[in-house]
Amino acid sequence: FTAIIVSVWCQKNVQDDPCKMKGRIAMDATYCDRYWECQDGQPELYDCPNGLVFAGKNRGVTEGCDYPWRANYCEGKTQANGPIGRLHCDWLYGIFGHETSCTRYWTCWNGTATEQLCIGGLLYNENTHSCDWPENVDGCQKHPLCNDDANGNVPLGKSCNRYWQCQGGYPRLQRCPAMLVFDKRTLRCVVPPTDECEVPTTVPTPLDEEEDGRPNVPQGPQQQQQGRPLQQGQSRPRPPPTRPQQFQPSPQDYQQQNFQSQRGQDFGGGAGEQRSAGGEPHINLPPGAIPLNGRNRPRN
Repeated sequence: FTAIIVSVWCQKNVQDDPCKMKGRIAMDATYCDRYWECQDGQPELYDCPNGLVFAGKNRGVTEGCDYPWRANYCEGKTQANGPIGRLHCDWLYGIFGHETSCTRYWTCWNGTATEQLCIGGLLYNENTHSCDWPENVDGCQKHPLCNDDANGNVPLGKSCNRYWQCQGGYPRLQRCPAMLVFDKRTLRCVVPPTDECEVPTTVPTPLDEEEDGRPNVPQGPQQQQQGRPLQQGQSRPRPPPTRPQQFQPSPQDYQQQNFQSQRGQDFGGGAGEQRSAGGEPHINLPPGAIPLNGRNRPRN
């Protein structure tokens, strides 16, 4: 193995020698998902985890590697290794759009997908890899129920306490608080009676939910996304990295009802990191997004 490394090293006269550098690490001159480390006085070549690229020593989400859109070493270079696809993951590591929803997306860590949700009427923008405003997200069709107002309320048939709440053009089933009814004229929960609803005499039953506990919301057209598994390169692989701890997104200026100051949040905010309530670490999330713990399977 050492002989192969030395042979490759001699052929790349433009390649920096990590053993002569202060940090003992150097980016590869040809591929942005590879880098060199000085081991026992000899340069050795390493691959970043599939889907990540070199970001610099002690930088990135793991092992000096980061998402391609956050690294600065890929200009004019290609990736040595092709995508290895898994369910919901185009690469083993990365952040990818949802197949059926514009408000959800997938974070993939070593091929395991975890479903995430943009809040406050934001949609996932695959170009910026962030939760963004609906007008900035192209090709994301809104549900017909929300055509008139992408963030308004819509009556639910003849129901007096249920209604649809549109968030970024997608409806979520809601219920008025106890002893209130939904007024179809003002589109708000009010004290009865109204023109169509009297004072409720019984406590309403819980909302209809799917088996996984989420509101039963009408779904839009499905769009399949699948990766193409390709063969890995010949450089020495690192062992699978440990998933980084998740910071709980709580941006100081972001409020669900008043979020003008947070247009176009980018991934990798500056909040402190912590584990989820169940103790399971997660990938870093952007401001304006919340994790859906335990829901890493497709919707029915």
